[in-house]
Amino acid sequence: MITINIDKAKDITKQRLRLEREPLLAAQDVAFQRALESSADTAAIVAEKQRLRDVTSLVDTCATLDELKALEVTPPVAKVIEASPVVEEVIEVSPPVEEIVEEPVPTQLEPTSEPEPVPE
Repeated sequence: MITINIDKAKDITKQRLRLEREPLLAAQDVAFQRALESSADTAAIVAEKQRLRDVTSLVDTCATLDELKALEVTPPVAKVIEASPVVEEVIEVSPPVEEIVEEPVPTQLEPTSEPEPVPE
């Protein structure tokens, strides 16, 4: 007869769920940054990230191996907020080439006064 160690099975299931949720959390992190940059609402993204973090706590409520096998990290429920299209605008910050006046660079420093004597 095969005996299943339920505590070990729970640990294995938690590890599996962590691996499954890793790319989903990364995608939500990107969506969150884009939402911040566009001043969009981040509430749905924050809720989804919390749901993904909490998925491993569901393991502790399972009593059988079948319940553990049934647990899965589903794709994000919250709508991923797409960044609005970026309108690029070129801003000229330097003067046109014609307006640049080149000044000669001194090749040697010329003394402005006589050097001070060095005390002996």
